[in-house]
This record gives sequence, C-alpha cells and structure tokens, in this order.
Amino acid sequence: MTNQELINISTQIRRDIVRMVAAVKSGHPGGSLGCADFLTFLYFDWMNHNSDQFSMDARNEDVFFLSNGHISPVWYSALARSGYFPVSELSTFRKISSRLQGHPSTDKNLPGIRMASGSLGQGLSVALGTAETKKLNNDTSIVYSLHGDGELQEGQIWEAAMYGAARGIDNIVATIDYNGRQIDGDVEDVLSLGNLKEKWQAFGWVVYEMDGHNFDEIRKTFTSIGDSLGKGKPIVVLMKTEMGKGVDFMMGSHKWHGVAPNEEQLEIALNQLEETLGDY
Repeated sequence: MTNQELINISTQIRRDIVRMVAAVKSGHPGGSLGCADFLTFLYFDWMNHNSDQFSMDARNEDVFFLSNGHISPVWYSALARSGYFPVSELSTFRKISSRLQGHPSTDKNLPGIRMASGSLGQGLSVALGTAETKKLNNDTSIVYSLHGDGELQEGQIWEAAMYGAARGIDNIVATIDYNGRQIDGDVEDVLSLGNLKEKWQAFGWVVYEMDGHNFDEIRKTFTSIGDSLGKGKPIVVLMKTEMGKGVDFMMGSHKWHGVAPNEEQLEIALNQLEETLGDY
C-alpha cells in the first residue's frame, strides 16, 4: 500500500478507538492511539495472514500476539477493518456478552484472537512457544508480538527473553511500544528500564529501533529485519511512539492511559481525525 493509503486506514482506526471507548465510558485510548500506525502496517501491508479462513493453529501464516491487551481497541479495529469480523461489531465493545471484551479473550471465539491477554508479561512466552512450534513443524512463517514498555517491569518478560535466546528462536519479532508512559506516570519515574537497547542485546537479542509513526521508517526497518531472521537470534524492535497520537489533548501524558473522553472531548477528537473509510 502507499503511505497515504496506510495513513487513511490508521486515521480511521483512531476514530474507531475514541468512539469505542467514549461510547461505554471505559477503555484505554492512549496506547491504542499510539500503536495505530504500527498495527495498520502489520495487518494491511506486511504480515502474511488470512482473515477469511481464521484458524487457531495458523499453519503457514504469520501470527500476531498482543501482550499488552488493554490496548484492545486498536487491535479490534485493525482486525475488523482487515476483514476478520464485521466492522459494525465494533459498536459492541466492552458490552455484556460482546465478543469484544475490554481485554482480548479466547472464550468468545473472536477471529484473530489466539490468546487471552491483559495480564501483563505473558505474551512473549506465548509468542516464543508459537515460534518454536513453527520451527518444529518446518513452518517458515513469522511470529510477531507487541508489548508495552511498562510491561517490561514484569519478570516473566525477561525469563522469556532468556529462553528465546538460549533456544535460538529466530523466527520471532517482538516489538516494544516505547512511549515512556504507564498508568501511574512516566516509566522512568515508576521503575526505570535503563538502557533498553543494551539490555536486550545483553540478553542475546538482535535489536532494531524505529519511529512508530513514520511508515517509511517502519517499512525500512521491517525490510532490514529480514536479514536477521533465521540467523540464530530472536529479534526485538524498540518502537518510539507518542501516547495519544492524533488527538492533541491526549498526547504526551499518561493521564489518558485508561480514561475515556466525554462527549465534548470526543467531538474535539473526531474533528482532528478525518473519517476516511466510513464509521461503523
């Protein structure tokens, strides 16, 4: 796709996000808005995936896991807009008996979801297990995962990181949403992560860095990653993003991590986000 086509999709996804959380006065818009460009790129430009015939085992297709499941609005929108389920179903977000729960769940059999997430720190373990299974099955497709930077304060992440390097799982690309914010404040103030690049390298991973809002840079980075796949080391991408990207009063503050806009704020947000694909 062209950059403009991707921008149009990510803008519509951002509209979906703010409308979804505002409708039920609940949800996590900040990180969702920040990751809209990345998920747009993965689902509409990069991954080999099949939205028409979803299967849990994902044989011979790429797989994506959302570890920081609280940003489900952006994932639900990307899944719906790429054909996994009707876009109209986005209107059921966080409602009783909806398949679109606040945190992704597998018990609702929602196409595109292969693990329940939101209990932070677990997604990398699942992604590595899936990647290792693909290697055992001679399946050459790739496993992708997304994690919050605050999530890296969970010890299980680093247990998984050790395992991935020790086992040479080299068909995985884990991406860190490096926005520097978490629910209680700046990551640096809550619990500093130190030098993340050096830390992941010390754990035996190949590290890439990119601007998560620049489609040229995202595409260039993921093209370069192809040179590192299959070389005996797992891959991690440190993706710089802005929490609340696209809505000026949400940007740059942790306060919109898990707060829904009211009606007036929603109107302001929608005025900043052009309707490009049609609202649900």
